Amino acid sequence: MKHVSRLHGAWTLIAGVALACGCNAGGESGGKTTGTGSASGTQATTGSDSSGTGGDLGFTGSGGAMSSGSGLGSGGAPDCSGMLTVIIRDFTTSHPDFEQGNNVDDLGIVAPDLGADGKPVYAGNPTTPTTHGKATFDQWYNDAAGVNQNIPIKIQLTKGGNGIYTYDNQAFFPIDGQGFGNEGNANNFHFTDEVHTQFTYQGGETFTFSGDDDLFGYINKKLVINLGGIHSAETKAVQLDTVATELGLKKGQTYPLDLFGAERHVTQSHYRIDTTIDCFVDVPPPK
Repeated sequence: MKHVSRLHGAWTLIAGVALACGCNAGGESGGKTTGTGSASGTQATTGSDSSGTGGDLGFTGSGGAMSSGSGLGSGGAPDCSGMLTVIIRDFTTSHPDFEQGNNVDDLGIVAPDLGADGKPVYAGNPTTPTTHGKATFDQWYNDAAGVNQNIPIKIQLTKGGNGIYTYDNQAFFPIDGQGFGNEGNANNFHFTDEVHTQFTYQGGETFTFSGDDDLFGYINKKLVINLGGIHSAETKAVQLDTVATELGLKKGQTYPLDLFGAERHVTQSHYRIDTTIDCFVDVPPPK
């Protein structure tokens, strides 16, 4: 069953517009902005959380309640509501890749192409500065009994006056008190997240993400956003027209967009999406 989420023309994941950047203890202070192509820069700000904070499991846009839906509206038309499914996997601090003490950018964690199983391919040789090998990394986005717990949630993108649809949560703790619990912390800080969706390339779209810690974003199975490592909120913007040839994009065709994130260190968690793509199709996660 597919769930379709409508946005409008360009897709931006956290910031490209505005980045609310917090300072984390133990190496999560300050912020960094990078860009790809000719996407416009971002501005750091102390913006408020417009989509829900703390342990909220559902986030709604203005005037709308969260609904799971069947992916079709009345008359069989796509239900382009801006709702995205996020697979959260809860971990404990005992996992080698979480709270491991080396809080730095780590851009060599994943390979440039998504794997045949629809998941990131580990690129450590045999490790990276913040990860401890293929076996432990492969647990990030795969269910592993006793190691992680799968807790799906929904997030809602909301249309702004400038035609950009946004999900902005500057206290992104969606599973507080769930899974393995908060482990004595004020929030549950140790989890991964993944989103699988599709969109039709119209031309002119942009895509920006801002958050912490890791975020690996793929369009048409190619890595376009690499924010690997344990760090404060960082931003990466991509202008799809600039990379269309490299990604094999053709106007009017539909392509997958896959996002893989991780929150691996206290004390803050940020997640923001800004986009004008006019319709996302929620697709089942790879098995």
